[in-house]
Amino acid sequence: NNIIYSLRFKIMKLILFVLCSFVHLFFCSFLTQVQGYHSDTTTTTTTTTTTSATSTTTSGTSSDNNKYNTDSIETNKSRKMMEKKRKLIGSLDQGTSSTRFLLVDAETGHIVSSSQKEHQQYFPEPGWVEHDANEIWTRCKECITETMQQNSGVNSIDEIVSIGITNQRETCILWDKETGIPVCNAIVWNCARTSSIVKEYQDNKLCGDKDALREKTGLPVSTYFSATKMVWMLRNVAGVRERAERGELCFGTIDSWLIWKLTEGKYHVTDITNAARTLICNIHSLQWDPQLLEIFDIPKALLLPKIEPSIGGDFGTVTGCQPLNGVPIGAVLGDQHAALFGQVCFNVGEAKATFGTGAFLMMNTGKLRSSTQGLLTTPFYQRKGEKPVYALEGAVAVAGSLIQWLRDNLELGKSAVEIAQLASTVNDANGLVIVPAFNGLFAPYWREDARGVFCGLTFFHTKAHMARAALDAAAFQSMDVFNAMVLDSGVPLSEVKVDGGMTANDDLLQFLADVTNTNVSRPQYLETTALGVAYAAGLSSGIYKSLQEIKQLYHTDRIFKSKMDSEERAMLKKNWDKAVDKSLGWVEGI
Repeated sequence: NNIIYSLRFKIMKLILFVLCSFVHLFFCSFLTQVQGYHSDTTTTTTTTTTTSATSTTTSGTSSDNNKYNTDSIETNKSRKMMEKKRKLIGSLDQGTSSTRFLLVDAETGHIVSSSQKEHQQYFPEPGWVEHDANEIWTRCKECITETMQQNSGVNSIDEIVSIGITNQRETCILWDKETGIPVCNAIVWNCARTSSIVKEYQDNKLCGDKDALREKTGLPVSTYFSATKMVWMLRNVAGVRERAERGELCFGTIDSWLIWKLTEGKYHVTDITNAARTLICNIHSLQWDPQLLEIFDIPKALLLPKIEPSIGGDFGTVTGCQPLNGVPIGAVLGDQHAALFGQVCFNVGEAKATFGTGAFLMMNTGKLRSSTQGLLTTPFYQRKGEKPVYALEGAVAVAGSLIQWLRDNLELGKSAVEIAQLASTVNDANGLVIVPAFNGLFAPYWREDARGVFCGLTFFHTKAHMARAALDAAAFQSMDVFNAMVLDSGVPLSEVKVDGGMTANDDLLQFLADVTNTNVSRPQYLETTALGVAYAAGLSSGIYKSLQEIKQLYHTDRIFKSKMDSEERAMLKKNWDKAVDKSLGWVEGI
């Protein structure tokens, strides 16, 4: 027993020894970790303190050493920041109702920041529309400043590689070449004041043929284009013709005006897409045409802007807007051309529809193609040193502006959003049709004598049906252009890409898909006009090496497919055609 007891005691002692050893090792390991943690913290704190002291100490060996270490750290940080520095592209989008400036991350194609401001619309007489050119310039500067303030760390010269400019087309200005003061308000593209001038030219100079200039210009003679607006200013603004004949005045569309202001008058230029909307530019040579200038009696001394390629043309460098001073202007595109570019419609047969103040359907045709269906032949874009790419376009004067009219004149809602919500409370317009020919009808009719009508009204209809019919009107007008484009191009459109503020409305896009019987594709970013000219400026500056590289930046949000049967579609088209007929011939003598 003594032997057994002795063995048990020794075994227990051994076990206890092993346990103690394990506890000791664990505790030592724990202390080492704790000491290491405090040591690291102390070192960090000491380094921070020393760095801080170094910034205010200029003598002492220890301080100097710490200073060198700190400088090294800061240099490494700066080097890393340089390696990660973004390349940004600016886009100035001057539209009919507002101005927007945005910055785009060149690598991702995403919008980094933006600012948008509306400007005043002036309606001095029925059918007349004017803008204050100086107010537009002020809004541009405000948008640029606000966008840059959202990115306080952005160095415009180092990070913003280039800017692009896109603009409402056809709207034109005359201004003093020395003072930069406009002779009158800008006459806007949808202004109908020149109806009598159009009729005069058709009857007296064009043998009654509104299409007499199509072969040279790709356009019919219409109030829509700049030449007749210029004629009106030369005739009706006191002293303007005399000043023009003395070479004191500059003529330009909005892009020319903005470039003039941005470069402090050093550059008086435009691009081919804007020049081609004036009725005085030859779309074959893409230069001002002497015969056309003579037809419209434009003084030879009037300073017309030099026409440049859209991408890579010589548009100068910003010197007149401090936040962007030193940044080159890399691209200029009319708004619809910029939208087609932003929708990456680089292949022949690809098309887009933009729904803004008006609605504009445009198809890339590659080569110049004349229209027999009331569409417009226009340059799409041109890269410096390359041949121009052409397009067919159908322009609708009133789309989003009808919603504004319901808001402001009929007071159906406080905002476009409210009117859209009102429209969504009914399944359809229940036979109510609105033809918004406030200042006539554009493509494919080109009828200056048309005026707006409501057709099919009954006691059953409510303001919700009116709101719904307003949305439908944008789709019906686009349907007319869509059908004309298929006939002109010989290309069946299986898909149309859409953009613009109205396309946030799913009901509109579904109805568009229904009445056209085609797929309607909405992109991730609706405002592709601004993005399009940013991409073009990036291509000009060499950020993008090819169109294919730009295509990789495009992303689809949703595709709408037709849910309507052919019988219902045919009935709706029949009712729309009847309503259009009712709108014609309301104004006599034009």
